Amino acid sequence: MGAQKSIHAGKAKIDVNVDFTHKLCASLMLPPPFRNSGSPLSLIIGSLCIKHPNLFGGSEKLDVSWDKGLCDSNVLVAFRRPRPEWLPQKCFRLQHSLSPEIGVHGRPFENFSRSGSGGVNLSRLSVGLDLNEPASSQWSSTTSIKFEHVRLLNDDGRSITCDLDGFPVTCSGSHHDSMVVLKQESQYAKANNHSFSRFSMQLEQGIPVLSKWLIFNRFKFTATRGVKLGPAFFLTSLNGGSIVGDMAPYQAFAIGGVGSVRGYGEGSIGSGRSCLVANNEVTIPLNKMLEGVVFFDCGTDLGSGRLVPGEFPFLPWEITCNAI
Repeated sequence: MGAQKSIHAGKAKIDVNVDFTHKLCASLMLPPPFRNSGSPLSLIIGSLCIKHPNLFGGSEKLDVSWDKGLCDSNVLVAFRRPRPEWLPQKCFRLQHSLSPEIGVHGRPFENFSRSGSGGVNLSRLSVGLDLNEPASSQWSSTTSIKFEHVRLLNDDGRSITCDLDGFPVTCSGSHHDSMVVLKQESQYAKANNHSFSRFSMQLEQGIPVLSKWLIFNRFKFTATRGVKLGPAFFLTSLNGGSIVGDMAPYQAFAIGGVGSVRGYGEGSIGSGRSCLVANNEVTIPLNKMLEGVVFFDCGTDLGSGRLVPGEFPFLPWEITCNAI
């Protein structure tokens, strides 16, 4: 069920997008920890988006969005005030999300199936400011600072400090973690008719505002290269990262999943303070409507998996090769 409506408020036009679907069949396929037969609303997935392009009469933009899945939800409020193009563009963001913490505490039911949350769910509330620097050549960068409050919940919605195995789920040892994070993200992109290259790098620094707040330095990078080989297309990427200082289990780098080593649930291979993942794939058109893909993925935690509370040991390298 979807609908789109434009409402005129004075000289401004407010765009409203609604898209909700009842997913009874999909919910029956979920593992037992995710099933909730107590309310029909739990079987509803969809999104609601409201955009106001001229909030105070000076071209200020307000975006409000709500996305709901069977197991997660996300609410985002973004406010942008227009500035000259040569100055950084500011965006105030208020966001709350709720999702299963499957990176560390997920348990694979089988090799190619979904993972359960292990009774651990993340509730994140963040308030911050983004500064988008003017793009120069193929480079673009964004600087942001935000306050983040993270609570860990069980499947009944109650705050917890330990998982089902007795391992701590927060860094502070209490029911929640708080932090102020300064983030710098830079991206490079170049493309032509035969190939493209993309590189991104993220640096996050936890600022010691209070003694109990998390202090850490987190680094992450992704390098991607795509080349057209006749009718086929070859894509290769390398991504990795590391975190130094305070770290809660939910901040670990998860290995496994669609964006990592495919053929496994998210984090079902393992997680660590550091990681390195390589993806390679070749896409071959079979006809006008069908494509074939052969991929080869591998990943490692660089021996840092034992440093993540609640993590189970796994092989230093995990490799998967498949064809779709």
